[in-house]
Amino acid sequence: MVLSDRDIRKALESKQIIIAPRLDLSTQLGSCSIDLRLGNKFRVFEYSSYAFIDPFKKEIGAEVTREIVVVDKKPFIIHPGDFVLGVTIEHIEVPDNLTGRLEGRSSIGRLGIIIHSTAASIECGFRGKITLEIANMGKLPVALYPGMRICSVSFEQLSSSAEIPYYKKKHAKYIGQKGPGESRMHEEK
Repeated sequence: MVLSDRDIRKALESKQIIIAPRLDLSTQLGSCSIDLRLGNKFRVFEYSSYAFIDPFKKEIGAEVTREIVVVDKKPFIIHPGDFVLGVTIEHIEVPDNLTGRLEGRSSIGRLGIIIHSTAASIECGFRGKITLEIANMGKLPVALYPGMRICSVSFEQLSSSAEIPYYKKKHAKYIGQKGPGESRMHEEK
């Protein structure tokens, strides 16, 4: 069952779902979702430094990506074919009995921008900022502004509370994330 705007509002008021900073519900609450805003941190790939990425090896002495911080209301320009990691302004805490579903906003999609390539599910018990997998599938560069509504999250009720929510998993790699961190797949080997 997907939560309606009424149920999302109740879950926020009761602190069952925690989102900070405080939302502007007049613009961010949809009929069955919450819009989240784009943060000012991006992680771009160092294409010229590596011939390929091996997901099971952590590069020694350097990272495959570097973080860029956009300041003073300037845009981040994403070029056609580019793929970057971004992050939401909002920190979100999902309870043990709900799961979240991340979607790009259609107004962004109509510009050729995809917000997630695979990470559409927000596990029950997740706590942190959402990393966005942003790609420009269009033919023109697009300006992305920190603070713009970039994605939406809907919430679904689980049949019961999870026995081991994300924050209790021994190998929860992205718990408490504050920015768009690199893949930590190498920790799985």
